[in-house]
Amino acid sequence: MTAATMMITDAAPTLGRFLDTVAERHAGRTAWWYGDRSGTFADMALASRRVAGGLARLGIGRGDRVMLWLPNGPAWLAFFFGAARLGAIVFCANTRFRQREMADLVGRGGVKAICLWPGFKDIGFLDILAAADPAAFSRVESVILHDEGEPVPPLPAALAHARRQSFADLAAAPPWTGDVDDAGAGAAVFTTSGTTKAPKFVLHPHRSLTAHAAQSAAAMGYFVPGQATLQSLPFCGVFGFCQVMASLAAAAPMAIQPFFEPEAAVAAIARHRLTATNATDDMLERMLAADPSGRRLASLGRCGFAAFKAPERRDLVDAFDRFGTRLHGLYGMSEVQALYAMRGLDDAAGRRVLAGGMPVAPGGRVRVVAADGEGAGERALPDGEAGLLETSGPSLMAEYLDNPAATAEALTADGFLRTGDIGYREPDGSFVYLTRAGDVMRLGGFLVAPREIEAFLEDEAGIVQAQVVAADTPAGPRAVGFVILAPGAILDEAAVQARGRAVLARYKVPARIFAVDAFPTTESANGMKIQRARLREEATRRLAADA
Repeated sequence: MTAATMMITDAAPTLGRFLDTVAERHAGRTAWWYGDRSGTFADMALASRRVAGGLARLGIGRGDRVMLWLPNGPAWLAFFFGAARLGAIVFCANTRFRQREMADLVGRGGVKAICLWPGFKDIGFLDILAAADPAAFSRVESVILHDEGEPVPPLPAALAHARRQSFADLAAAPPWTGDVDDAGAGAAVFTTSGTTKAPKFVLHPHRSLTAHAAQSAAAMGYFVPGQATLQSLPFCGVFGFCQVMASLAAAAPMAIQPFFEPEAAVAAIARHRLTATNATDDMLERMLAADPSGRRLASLGRCGFAAFKAPERRDLVDAFDRFGTRLHGLYGMSEVQALYAMRGLDDAAGRRVLAGGMPVAPGGRVRVVAADGEGAGERALPDGEAGLLETSGPSLMAEYLDNPAATAEALTADGFLRTGDIGYREPDGSFVYLTRAGDVMRLGGFLVAPREIEAFLEDEAGIVQAQVVAADTPAGPRAVGFVILAPGAILDEAAVQARGRAVLARYKVPARIFAVDAFPTTESANGMKIQRARLREEATRRLAADA
């Protein structure tokens, strides 16, 4: 039995056992490059055990919730696997989150410890926490501060009660040896957006993460000898996280970027002869601009991609085909993880451009049910007929943490996820994703609920109601706000946008905010409904007029 089949057919292990197995089989192999540094798989396993020992000294144990607010890097991986060894639940936080998002995640999540890098890119992470609601941090007992040689400022007043711990001291603790042995225990939380103000917390157990890692690695060809990957997608989201896990499952070395920078990405591919990566269409555009000839991309044989700027990107597929890099469409979401399904490398370009594909797990199943009319949400549709996609398989989440009502609404009685996506099945068992059924927006590569931005706008003085839609721009989809003002109020658009940049991730800040007398509505069986499609059309028209 090969290492690949052993990893796939064995019962899904805990995250600690998963990493230890790779380290035992490939102890001296390079696991990662990060700038001018590198580390082996044995180094990775030991680092995670030391971090686990340090966290245990801080009182972190099974079921405790910890926030990982770091950019990509070896420290991210050491903390994640270290916390997992203790049975703690890791909230994976985007470094682009600002005070509103962080206060919600830490407070509503009941976070006991936060790990962050205060000096990363001069963003001022501690300043962000200082500006947030202090009540959100009442249950935080420890703050772990990572650095790469720069001075570390003091903790803000809201966290003065918490214990301050350097990441270096944490990582110097005696190695932990008492790993949890329950692969069904909760391990990681990824945030997602729905139609309400608050993001949902998608909880995955150890087994869904490790099983999917092996299955996606096999589907991506990572077990083929000589593979090495570029890690530019954020680890805090499932797209980046699942690629890291797949690389680890196959013991494929990784070149890690703390954030995507096209010239550095192209240089890393050439320097380390990287063979595979995953990316969004805008990332691929920027890599092409950095290396128009494709000379430095010569080793890159494959790249799974997600088209966020446009539904289909045949232009990119054809461009990379000329360099010998096969782009292929993917499908995934936080609830079933990224890389849930993918197109085959041998598919024609017209097929590889499509999102969807074949589920990577042998037990993965996709069905399509009617989106409206008689039997809506239940009536199964034949191949080729578009409807609501429902998915199942070993990569499925355990639940929406602390939200049983949302969990019950999302999961069917027979274990399928109601994805909220529209698509259709094909006769060979694959499927094609078409679009989102609801109004969730894709901004900056992340799903964002309109209500989250609307709530911010409605908190502004003089704004009575707000509606937010996404409009296409040359730079990709951008949020556009429409607001109804109180009598006598005047909209100061620039001031509202400036406050938005202080409290929201920048990709959530509306590109434009327009005051209107009323929103377009239509009569329905359940009352008056706002016509969001008309708002999207109006947003597109107004942005075009600005250009």
